[in-house]
Amino acid sequence: MDAYSSSHVVMLVVFVAGLPLAVLLGRWERRTGSRLVSRGAAVAIPLVHVPTQVYDIATRFELGVSLPFHLSDLAWVAAAVALWTHHRYAVALTYFWGLVLTTQAIVTPSLGEDFPDLRYFAYWFIHLLVVWAAVFLVWGRGLPPGWRDYRFTVAATFAWAVCAYTFNELAGTNYGYLQRKPRGGSVLDLLGPWPVYVLAEIGIVIVVWAAMTWPWGRRERRAASAASS
Repeated sequence: MDAYSSSHVVMLVVFVAGLPLAVLLGRWERRTGSRLVSRGAAVAIPLVHVPTQVYDIATRFELGVSLPFHLSDLAWVAAAVALWTHHRYAVALTYFWGLVLTTQAIVTPSLGEDFPDLRYFAYWFIHLLVVWAAVFLVWGRGLPPGWRDYRFTVAATFAWAVCAYTFNELAGTNYGYLQRKPRGGSVLDLLGPWPVYVLAEIGIVIVVWAAMTWPWGRRERRAASAASS
């Protein structure tokens, strides 16, 4: 699929249209005490994504593409767990991974297949839902992250990067684009050659995640101060 082709633009429109709907549905759940949307989405994510992954592996396995070693393969698990349980760490992973890393995959997709290929639908289904889940949980359900959640996410992401890099070196793959940049072009092209772009990406992500945590941390401190006074 070519970036900003008609099939890409359609998904970008769907993505943007779904953001306010996610907030409204989350606020409806919070107001009514229902868990209908949370639980329904939590079930739908693996119910749709797992069979498509199994089918893909069974019919056209590619060592560098088909294995669940992309960060997005962890992001959808975190999103499903967060939607079902509302656990703070799962919500934090969905928030940080979804709004920064998954959004990059939406704006600059690295996808060899186009509409109506199964991989096209699987790719967009999981990437859109992860970001919508983050918006739903944080701005809709009112479950923002704190600094403890930030530290947990940084540690979890570092652990994934070490495992993915090690596998890439052994298998000659490029999960997480830790060995080389995607061929179709991405924001990584602005960060220099390997390994400079990897180190730059780590630094940028850590700073951006801190900025995403800061306003929620301030609000949490204000609420704690008001409760103690």
